[in-house]
Amino acid sequence: MTTHIPELPECGVARFLTVLEGPWATLIVRELLPGKRRFSQLRDALPGISPHTLTSRLRRFEAYGIVIRSVHPEVPPRVEYELTPLGNRLRGVLDAMAEWGSSIPDPDPDAADPAAPAADPAEVAR
Repeated sequence: MTTHIPELPECGVARFLTVLEGPWATLIVRELLPGKRRFSQLRDALPGISPHTLTSRLRRFEAYGIVIRSVHPEVPPRVEYELTPLGNRLRGVLDAMAEWGSSIPDPDPDAADPAAPAADPAEVAR
């Protein structure tokens, strides 16, 4: 299976979004921040991720130099993933995301849904 690795744009923010594309990317990095993890450990820590998606993201991270894949010659083979120094530099980014996310208040259940269509003025007047 070949993983498509896009060329990186010049803009740093666009580069970041290209490398960490998709909803699972930052969560995979989060799970690797404490240290080496086996594929099954990552899969178990990320309920809902498919093996295909996890494999694809890990290969992409390897190609960009964010993750190292180590295969140990055992039976059965043991494969571990860990962040490279470049990958570990994402810790500050994820810490800032976590801090910002924690500062968002829970939505007010009585507030109007901003995505809901506005009321028809003719209906309100009745």
